[in-house]
Amino acid sequence: MENQEVEKKMMSIVTEDGSVEEVEVILAFEFKDTKKEYVIYTKNERDENDNITVYVSHVDRSSGEPNLLGIEDEEEWNRVKDVLRELSKPE
Repeated sequence: MENQEVEKKMMSIVTEDGSVEEVEVILAFEFKDTKKEYVIYTKNERDENDNITVYVSHVDRSSGEPNLLGIEDEEEWNRVKDVLRELSKPE
């Protein structure tokens, strides 16, 4: 397999304090049964074990502009964690 440069997908988010941050999109997906959209992204921060920190948000488009919301429903969060587990499996 050739070593190909993968183009990073970036997006801007507005934080709660109103500042704008550039983040790297890892994956955007939708659950077909609920039509809910999610985005997994990173600021390329590392934790104490040198793992890259990732963030997951529900994408709400009801206002016309996409808003990133937290996931508060436990069943919904468990489904998202299943997606994260699939992503983290070695190829």
